[in-house]
Amino acid sequence: MPNVESSIHSDASIGNDVVFGHHVVVEANVVIGDGCRIGHHSVLRSGTRLGNQVQIGDHSILGQQPMRAANSAVTSDKQHMGPSIGDRVRIGSSSIIYAGCTIAEDAFVADLATVREDVTVGRKTIVGRGVAIENQCSIGAFCKLETNSYITAYSTLGDRVFVAPGARTSNDNFIGRTQERFDHFRGVIAEDGARLGVGCTILPGKTIGRDAVIAAGAVLTRDAEARTVYVGVPARPIGPVPPEQLLENQS
Repeated sequence: MPNVESSIHSDASIGNDVVFGHHVVVEANVVIGDGCRIGHHSVLRSGTRLGNQVQIGDHSILGQQPMRAANSAVTSDKQHMGPSIGDRVRIGSSSIIYAGCTIAEDAFVADLATVREDVTVGRKTIVGRGVAIENQCSIGAFCKLETNSYITAYSTLGDRVFVAPGARTSNDNFIGRTQERFDHFRGVIAEDGARLGVGCTILPGKTIGRDAVIAAGAVLTRDAEARTVYVGVPARPIGPVPPEQLLENQS
């Protein structure tokens, strides 16, 4: 039950065996399932939905509405409902989960991560410490996005995609200039089993085929063919992914 230092709106629906930390804020129209644990100083904004046995770390915000800068190209003023958080999801400390996103069951979001509006995150996916997933993204199941990786707006990642620490994606070929750029915004597509190495850079609109590997530090300026290893600046193919590394050969 809430402690006396927390602010729980009377319209919120609270399940059984829910534990609140100190100074928690729960706004109207929030639903919290059974067995949830809400950390100190966390905020659940209106419309947030938590499944059962969800764990929220200290100082996290769920249901944040997007704030649009005057010259923002990809953020709208639309008010979003949600987010919807599946059963047994764990969210670390000081993370921000925006309204209008869905995180499926058994996913893990580490400390200091940001998941923007209109994002879906598949089941058992790991979103690492300091990861940023921008708006209008789809992240599949069983993915691993490691520390400080960046998923740009309008990107799609399939299932079991691996993104190493510091990997970067982009969606603007015009680098913020000329009106023409608004007609060409496009994120990246990483198909099932694609792997992005430490510190690699993926340019706008590029597709990384199933089971392809982009090596550490590579800069991908073309589509990457499936089951192929790419290295260098600009990235070039150097051969096939070894058979034992393919998804179909994993246990």
